[in-house]
Formats: sequence, C-alpha cells, structure tokens
Amino acid sequence: MLSLGAHSVTKTQILQGLGFNLTHTPESAIHQGFQHLVHSLTVPSKDLTLKMGSALFVKKELQLQANFLGNVKRLYEAEVFSTDFSNPSIAQARINSHVKKKTQGKVVDIIQGLDLLTAMVLVNHIFFKAKWEKPFHPEYTRKNFPFLVGEQVTVHVPMMHQKEQFAFGVDTELNCFVLQMDYKGDAVAFFVLPSKGKMRQLEQALSARTLRKWSHSLQKRWIEVFIPRFSISASYNLETILPKMGIQNVFDKNADFSGIAKRDSLQVSKVS
Repeated sequence: MLSLGAHSVTKTQILQGLGFNLTHTPESAIHQGFQHLVHSLTVPSKDLTLKMGSALFVKKELQLQANFLGNVKRLYEAEVFSTDFSNPSIAQARINSHVKKKTQGKVVDIIQGLDLLTAMVLVNHIFFKAKWEKPFHPEYTRKNFPFLVGEQVTVHVPMMHQKEQFAFGVDTELNCFVLQMDYKGDAVAFFVLPSKGKMRQLEQALSARTLRKWSHSLQKRWIEVFIPRFSISASYNLETILPKMGIQNVFDKNADFSGIAKRDSLQVSKVS
C-alpha cells in the first residue's frame, strides 16, 4: 500500500524488496492482485470468520494527494481517519482501540512510542476464527500434561487429544512430518514437525509451492493427535530487516513519497 505513494527509486525498492519482478509484472497488476486478495478474503462465511483490513491515521494538517487517497480506498478498502498527533498518547490510544475492536480484542497495543513528529500511521490487521471440521472433545483433554519447551524445561498444560483420520505425510526433502487439519469452511491448518536441527532448512523452503505440494501429496490415515492449548504473542521491529531486503530509501532523506503528500517531505520512521 505504501508503494502507491512512492516514486522513483523508493517505489522500485519497495516492490522489488517484496519479491516482485517489475519487468514481468507491471505495478498495476500487483495492486489489482492485492485488491482481488482483499476482496476474496473478506467474503462473509457462515462457517468461519476472517476479517482483514487497513487504516490510515493522518495528521490533520497533512494534505494527501487525491490519487493516493482514492487508490488506497479503492484497491485496499482502507479506512482513513484525520488524527491529532499533537497529543501522541491520545492518538496512540485511538489507533490501538480501533485495531482492538477490529480484531475482537485479540490484538492490543499494536502502536507504541508515537511522537510529535508523526504525520501518518498505516495499520494492517487480520482476524481469523473457525471451528475444526473434526473437533476435539473436552472430555478427552488431559488437564495437566507434561510438555517440553526447552532442552530441560517442562511445563504442565491442558492437552487436547483425539484419534481420527487426517491427511498426513512425511516430506523426505525437507525432513519433516506434515499434518493437515481442516476447519469448517474453506480453510485448513498445517502442523509441521521438522527433524531435529532442520528448522532453518524448513523455514527457507516455505512457499506457496511447498504448501501446494503438501496439499496434493498427503494421504488420509488414522492419526492420534495431541495438541497443547497455547497462545503466541510477538512483536518485530523491521527497520533492520527491510534494508537487507533492499528497501532502504524509505528510512532516510532520499525517500520519495511525493505521491502521498506533495508539500511535505515524508519518510518511514518505524515498521513493526
């Protein structure tokens, strides 16, 4: 979305850094592809909830280019809010409240550390909730099951358990076991267990092609499945990662975001 307002080298770095070959794929096709993706993922379903959205919180004094404003709304269905950043704590609370509401309370405090120089905050969010096609029955959940979380550290957790027919297989190329479990509706989950010491190899090979290979090669068989109840929370600062991907100009005075606002010199200060 940011590339819609970028020009020259800044635009090229963003799109090529994300893996697009601009020689073979014109920029318009890239955005149309994302437009189709956003639309297809937000189609209502009675069996699962999948909500995806974007929002721009813009400083009141920042005059956005009409073309940029129209494109983010048309292509990415983004909401745009005029925001007073003269009081960073209030602006931060407003943004966090918006995301918390959109994700039904699952994503909280997504934005931290706003300051008086903030001109715009761009937020993407996604929320997914569904029921298993073959649900785990509560009476089979073991309440105090030992689970290894390190070389020598064991914690006791509720462990779901069932014996059913699932798609399962061994990927000998990537040295991992793969279990596919279906949700009600058109969605699946892959549980992938790499062999010891093979996690990095697996991470580097993950791609749409790999997922398609698993989807076509796994075979239904009787499997006894144990899954602990768990939650994962993490945050990442991408200011050091994106430059390694070739996205550099956005962070310094060479940034060209004249497609967002013609009169103001903008650059990216934080990505997380």
